[in-house]
Amino acid sequence: MNIIKVGDIVSRKSYGGDIYFKVVEIKNEGKERTTTLKGICYRIQADALESDLILANDQRVRDHKMRSELAVSRKYREIHGSANRSNSKKISFRSTPKEKEKSQKFSTPGKVLHIDGDNEYLQACLDQYEKFGIEAVGKCIPEKDQATVIIDLLHEARPDILVLTGHDGMLKGKSNYSSIDSYANSKYFIDAVKQARRYSKNLDGLVIFAGACQSMYNEIIAAGANFASSPYRVLIHALDPVFVCQKVAFTNIEKVIDPQDVVKNTITGAKGVGGLQTRGKFRNGFPQEPKRL
Repeated sequence: MNIIKVGDIVSRKSYGGDIYFKVVEIKNEGKERTTTLKGICYRIQADALESDLILANDQRVRDHKMRSELAVSRKYREIHGSANRSNSKKISFRSTPKEKEKSQKFSTPGKVLHIDGDNEYLQACLDQYEKFGIEAVGKCIPEKDQATVIIDLLHEARPDILVLTGHDGMLKGKSNYSSIDSYANSKYFIDAVKQARRYSKNLDGLVIFAGACQSMYNEIIAAGANFASSPYRVLIHALDPVFVCQKVAFTNIEKVIDPQDVVKNTITGAKGVGGLQTRGKFRNGFPQEPKRL
């Protein structure tokens, strides 16, 4: 039997090796060591006995990551291509007064404050925000502490969109989907959303996404989130919160977004993400300040 170490990539025998995890902690408790695991592509955290773990084959891990990266790339191209088509213009050698006026306009997408319980996922999300051209402030805060710092961070960042995420999951041996005690971190996301709504009660004033894999969707929405995971208690992709934010950040403030359109923008889809009708955060401005005054 191979000795499991922190940092190893593993799967679980009891779940048929369906997901790959990184070992982040090992505890020597009782007769057998217990490990804490986090998904390498999905926002799930789990505990497992060492005997239940299988060291992952390097090639299979690479294939797993590649499939995840391809899913992200496809979704990015789909969104980017759609945006380019909608913004396409006819080329003209002579500008009309209306075209000259249009060239003086500017725009600002919504600003994001992203609070994540996992620093690796946070950095991946910040990279994706940058690709989309979204201003984002990122803070790595453990799920259990997010509610205690959220008000101060909101005052500091003054965002249009708030993301509260990290890891979650149904606890082993728990089967009551209606009990908050069945979830690893849902209670912390719910508390953080409630605190954030003390800062802004208006669902169109501050747009909130909250949750992670298998999170208690209904209760997070009831707490005041616009969007949440996970309606079918499935795993969500690490970058799903970013794709939710992209839709909100680039939809004009005059338009109310159908939640189905937001869900289509995600990698996981309707089983992993859902929400409420929400007004967009994209604003047009006029005129641009001249480059040289």
